Amino acid sequence: MRKIIGKKILMTRIFDEKGFEQPVTLVKPEKSADQFKEGEVVNVTGISKGKGFSGTVKRHHFHLGPKTHGSDNYRRPGSIGATYPERVIKGRRMAGRLGGKKTTLKNLKIIKIDQKNQEMLLGGAIPGPRKAQVLIWSKHES
Repeated sequence: MRKIIGKKILMTRIFDEKGFEQPVTLVKPEKSADQFKEGEVVNVTGISKGKGFSGTVKRHHFHLGPKTHGSDNYRRPGSIGATYPERVIKGRRMAGRLGGKKTTLKNLKIIKIDQKNQEMLLGGAIPGPRKAQVLIWSKHES
């Protein structure tokens, strides 16, 4: 298994030879960026952005309630349990802290490696805010 630790710098876009836009993330590895090659597929693990305390609509994509006719159940979760077993079942989706958890994105393509500046361009978005540490890894040996 090959792995390196890097710092997420920013997210931007590039245009390919056909003129199509492609989202990319610029990552600056701490050292051994030469372990990977352009065009290779890697996985990226990091801590996702923390979004604080969030309601059920934002956190679990619950539907909104009726907006009119005096309803006060617009962004609330609704019923949280049945008559039996007369308690809230473990694992019930409710409001709470969102984000800030370890996340792995798989099969991201290395678009470009700049050995001179020690930078990598990875296709797509990776977890975490700017300046966050990420682990770039691959199970396959080159």
